[in-house]
Amino acid sequence: MSVLENLAQAIIAGDAMAAKSLTEAALQEGATPSTVIKEGLIAGMDVISRRFKAREIFVPEVLIAARAMHSGLDVLKPLLASSGQKAAGQVVMGSAKGDLHDIGKNLVIMMLEGAGFEVTDLGVDVAPERFVQAVQEQKPHAIGISSLLTTTMPAMGKTIEALAAANVRDQVKVVIGGAPVTQRYADEIGADGYAPDASAAVELIKNLVG
Repeated sequence: MSVLENLAQAIIAGDAMAAKSLTEAALQEGATPSTVIKEGLIAGMDVISRRFKAREIFVPEVLIAARAMHSGLDVLKPLLASSGQKAAGQVVMGSAKGDLHDIGKNLVIMMLEGAGFEVTDLGVDVAPERFVQAVQEQKPHAIGISSLLTTTMPAMGKTIEALAAANVRDQVKVVIGGAPVTQRYADEIGADGYAPDASAAVELIKNLVG
């Protein structure tokens, strides 16, 4: 196998040390940072995403693979910054106001980064106004709002209302998700999409931002 194929396998196996050394080896062989990302890191995470969607693996395996992916990405980030390499898209993520859960949100972030997106994590308990501020300042392609509690779901609708009030609603796609969230609720509050899990969230955002 080539170095990039071995790198993809290291991501799939969750071998962070191998991922780092193979990323360095690929660069030494003359591969560009974008090629290493697409044919090594993203190729490996694509397999992880498919296996997770098929329930062949679970959250712990995804987290381990994401850690390996980040070890390779850390090598590439300085080179990407200097080359002006564009990400697949920019996404802002956060848990809804009042919600302190972040495992699902963090999983989506890792898988988005594995798919080549640049992600800003606003954290948990994010007020609608904070999402508005992020859209105004960063001009992301999409925002993702997570909720694990039915009591915090109304904050998702309030965030969309706040985006509209600030005249930035049409500038960004809004994706929501979390255990109690449904497509019906997404339709009710005017979200652009709903994802039942991390893998579906990545596919949805890919489709929405084109």
